[in-house]
Amino acid sequence: MSTDLNTPPAGDNDPGRGFPVSEFEARLSRAQAAMAKTGLDGLFLTTEPEIRYFTGFLTRFWLSPTRPWFLLVPSDGKPVAVVPSIGRECLAATWLDDVRSWASPQPEDEGVSLLATTMRDMFPHKSRIGIPEGPETHLRMPLGDYRRLHALLPDIEFTDAADLIKNLRMVKSPAELEKITHACAIVSDVFEAFPGILTAGMSEVEIFRRFKIACLERGIDDVDYLVGGAGPGGYTDIISPPSLRRVGAGDILMLDTGAMFDGYFCDFDRNFAFGHVPAETAKAYAVLLDATEAGLQATRPGSTCADIYRAMQRVLETDYPGGSGVGRMGHGLGMQLTEWPSITPKDETVLQPGMVLTLEPSVDLDAGRMIVHEENLVVTADGPVLLTRPAPKSMPVIPG
Repeated sequence: MSTDLNTPPAGDNDPGRGFPVSEFEARLSRAQAAMAKTGLDGLFLTTEPEIRYFTGFLTRFWLSPTRPWFLLVPSDGKPVAVVPSIGRECLAATWLDDVRSWASPQPEDEGVSLLATTMRDMFPHKSRIGIPEGPETHLRMPLGDYRRLHALLPDIEFTDAADLIKNLRMVKSPAELEKITHACAIVSDVFEAFPGILTAGMSEVEIFRRFKIACLERGIDDVDYLVGGAGPGGYTDIISPPSLRRVGAGDILMLDTGAMFDGYFCDFDRNFAFGHVPAETAKAYAVLLDATEAGLQATRPGSTCADIYRAMQRVLETDYPGGSGVGRMGHGLGMQLTEWPSITPKDETVLQPGMVLTLEPSVDLDAGRMIVHEENLVVTADGPVLLTRPAPKSMPVIPG
């Protein structure tokens, strides 16, 4: 493969931007069917992924914590957005018909009165409204404002809808899969070409910067997440920012990226050696690839996340008993870098076609060092399909 990172891959098929209205109609239909089964009159949503899931509203403005955003999804009819005035035009450009706004910032009443009025308009007396309260969810509005909303709507019962949202979002549509697959393909190209520009003596900061630039030049929209580490024979830290330390002979470099295309992530890593691969590192790398293959073989509709974990752990424990400090060996993937479920020994989530997962085994070496490997896949009726191009059987070596 050419090491020219500026040239888009041949035959690249960009899946396009956004979704047709039929995509959102299908999501709403599934949500309303689930609400009917659980006796909910609606959903109250405050976070970026959930609001984007039902509206298509994609913006980096969520990075500002000043203004809350609200979406009400009724058990019958289309969602209604209640948003700060700066977002009215953007939401009105989506498939929604009813977008209400207030002048913001207005800390003394940041949309709470308008939200309460809208909920009275939409929902009958003594309604049950679902709001995600479970693991991997949060409330994106001031707690004081949420309490005030309760006081303004004493006849409305707010109840946990985390499982409903989780079950909706875990299974991706074909249109969603196109975007994730595209992100995986772009970053696979970058990883495969990247050894051609790595040289001993580069700082971690420079390496990270070059990787991000390469992803952007190839067609990725943003590299929201890039972590990793480098050190002799392995690395001790995989979540801190890159340092000014310069890599050299005997170092192992790992880059783990969450790169986004049109609001959907890939999330996988690759390892590189400088000068040579120490024998103990080569062994750990081979075991991780074997564990990943075992995880793939265990990934079938009807099996569970715990089944995948145990399949990988059986491979790892022969040479590396006791597990690692990471805590899980993969997770869901999609609109967020990490989504439900988690690949742990206790997660009994049943796999279904359309679920996108990462497999991420790791092993601890001595002196606090570790090695991690990660791939992305989609569950199909016939089993798993890798979305990332598999890592090479032998760790790439950069002349040192």
